[in-house]
Amino acid sequence: MYITQRLRTLGVAASLALAALVLPGDAFAHCDSMDGPVVVAAQQALETGELEPMLIWVRAEDEAEVRSAFDRVRRVRRQGGEAAALADRYFFETVVRLHREGEGASYTGLKPAGTDYGRAVPAGDAALASGSVEELRHLLHHLVDHRLDELFAEASHRRDFAPTDVAAGRAFVEAYVHFMHFGEELEALTSGHGH
Repeated sequence: MYITQRLRTLGVAASLALAALVLPGDAFAHCDSMDGPVVVAAQQALETGELEPMLIWVRAEDEAEVRSAFDRVRRVRRQGGEAAALADRYFFETVVRLHREGEGASYTGLKPAGTDYGRAVPAGDAALASGSVEELRHLLHHLVDHRLDELFAEASHRRDFAPTDVAAGRAFVEAYVHFMHFGEELEALTSGHGH
């Protein structure tokens, strides 16, 4: 009972931390999509010729590489047509790659516009747009509680096995590890040590 209550409390705290993680970066999870904030900022920079508003999405140490790419791309874009499209794509990939590296994440290519990143990202964007985090908070509480209940039920169900039943014991250990790691990962997020 104590462990269940403690984990439920941890789940609520983790939900709040997850909300905080989703919000500050204005779409941290979809920064690698063609309609994500990094590409949108890069498109605006190419259209206006003003790079500075886009530079917020990359680290200061990557600014020289972005400026160099921006200058080359603007020269190539003057050719129009396919050259301009390829130059734009190169610039988008460069800034997204550098942004991802700044997050400590790998770059796996640009995702198409409209890619489904789940419910938390749009809820985070909506929270920033509306000035209220309540819908996102509710969503995250629900997601954490639901997953915690699933993992707890699985570990509890597999807990009672005959000591000589190695297969059943291994099934319990697998469920136990998933259950415990979920709590550990949430605690790491709430303490600022997770990503």
